[in-house]
Amino acid sequence: MSKTQYTSMESRDRLGRRQFLITGAVAGAGLVLGNPAAWAKDRQTGRQPARIKTNIDEALAVPRTNMSIPGPFPGKVVEVFDEHATKDRQVSYEVVRAMFRKGLRHLTGKHSRQSFALFFERDDVIGIKVNPVGAGVISTHLEVVDAIIDWLETNGIPRKQIVIWDRFDYMLTDAGFTPERFPGIGIVGLQTMDEAAAEGKTEDNSRWLNEDGSHVSVPNFDQEVYYWADVEGPKDLPYLNQHVFNGKYSYFGKLITQRLTKIINVPAFKNTGNGISMATKNLGYGAVCNTNRLHRPLFFDVCVEVLAFPAVRDKLVLNITDGLIGQYEGGPAGNAKFTYTLNKLYFATDPFAIDKVCHDSIVQKRKDMSIQVNEHPIYSSYFDYAQEIGLGKTSPEVLEHIRV
Repeated sequence: MSKTQYTSMESRDRLGRRQFLITGAVAGAGLVLGNPAAWAKDRQTGRQPARIKTNIDEALAVPRTNMSIPGPFPGKVVEVFDEHATKDRQVSYEVVRAMFRKGLRHLTGKHSRQSFALFFERDDVIGIKVNPVGAGVISTHLEVVDAIIDWLETNGIPRKQIVIWDRFDYMLTDAGFTPERFPGIGIVGLQTMDEAAAEGKTEDNSRWLNEDGSHVSVPNFDQEVYYWADVEGPKDLPYLNQHVFNGKYSYFGKLITQRLTKIINVPAFKNTGNGISMATKNLGYGAVCNTNRLHRPLFFDVCVEVLAFPAVRDKLVLNITDGLIGQYEGGPAGNAKFTYTLNKLYFATDPFAIDKVCHDSIVQKRKDMSIQVNEHPIYSSYFDYAQEIGLGKTSPEVLEHIRV
């Protein structure tokens, strides 16, 4: 691959129909994935914008539990590799299942049933947070989720107590997370979105907009539990279609605050410019609404601060990063041109430790592929921030990376 200049943040504009929303026709609408091109350019010049005030102190004031992240194994990351996990991009479930069991054993030091007991009770309602963005290219593999469900069922969790979830319902369907594929398992998108309206193909907003001007998905969000940041969401209808609310509040989904008792986080392995879009971003931007307003002023800080709230912090018990296929450029949207085979799964209770290991891996891959890498601290300082407030262990002297 020829030497290229850094264009990663802009590259997400080159999306397929299912990932393309509005890239400039309507001011303020942006992308459902965020559009931090200008944000990236600000950081390349070294200019630091004024720190945006948030309600992070309210989250930190709530006492932690014995299940709060970074969990029972802070700073520990297990990387499992098996060259037979995929062949011609087809996934071997049996190999993945064996990798899953091996990863659990090396993370916890216990076998399947004993490791289950570390995290769960039989009456838990367990949410499996997948990443369906980039369906068919770089989204969470169904077989990895199959292995998780098998483990939970084997240890006595009925399928009716398992929910596969993401923020957007249509993305789950596109990626194959359907009731037909996962019978008996809950499939929940926190919100709906009218793609035709978002793409400017229709002026009829009745599919998503109530007569009173509110989004039809408003009841799915808990207006008593929120991440507040002193930056307004745009007022236009395309933004509201994508984000449910505007204003300064990002509400947590009621699924997370009121129904789920535990969360297993299963992100895909991909970049977002010179940073990554993996474990912490999967929840930081997936558990709340009204997020596009946050990209420019608070991009990676959101990945720390949203996870500091008890709705996530005290329920997230396991992170399994799906590294069967990776993408080193063009993310977080799927771009097959930049995908590569890793045949790896990563395991941690500490979401920041697992992201630090994967961040370093993808940066090296970008260098190997002659991508001009910007290593400004803005892309990685959130690891230090998380460690400072006790959400993770990411510094080299405490990070334990085990390769199996």
